[in-house]
Amino acid sequence: MGDNFQLRPYLIRLLIVVGISLILTAAFNEGSYWLQKDKYDRAPKTIQLLIPAGTAARVAAGEDVPTIPQEMVFVLGDTLEVKNEDSATHQLGPIWVPPGTTGSIIMAQAENLAYSCSFATSRYLGLDVRQPTTLGTRFTALAIAGPTTAVLFYLYSLLIFPVKTSSDTKLKQHAAS
Repeated sequence: MGDNFQLRPYLIRLLIVVGISLILTAAFNEGSYWLQKDKYDRAPKTIQLLIPAGTAARVAAGEDVPTIPQEMVFVLGDTLEVKNEDSATHQLGPIWVPPGTTGSIIMAQAENLAYSCSFATSRYLGLDVRQPTTLGTRFTALAIAGPTTAVLFYLYSLLIFPVKTSSDTKLKQHAAS
């Protein structure tokens, strides 16, 4: 590289483009997150499942119990609390719930489960445990998308708006005289 090449205008352009691209990438990532956010992007909590009185008799007759869902969706760390108000003992997977008691299980791993279930007519209950979208997840997305976007914006900016240096101005003046 000769004496005519100046690095400073390129570095200034790079810093400006990096700043703009990080702002645009952050706005796009957050906008996408808020538009696609669902009710499972939340902090863990306790979810209660109530087994109403007369459930065993309804299940034995092949009738659905309206308050018992076929599947449930949880966030990692949620606690499922099963409260038995029926006169019969019930079981949901590893939870054994005698009449008038409550059993619970913590959703410690993101997975899809199909537990055997004595209070559902299908004899199973599907549990979907999801990993929530956290602030850390969103920062990771920004860290992945930001540099790539900055490099692409920088290269496009050089193609569309070439950097004008003082050596360019001197060449034009020299060519004009």
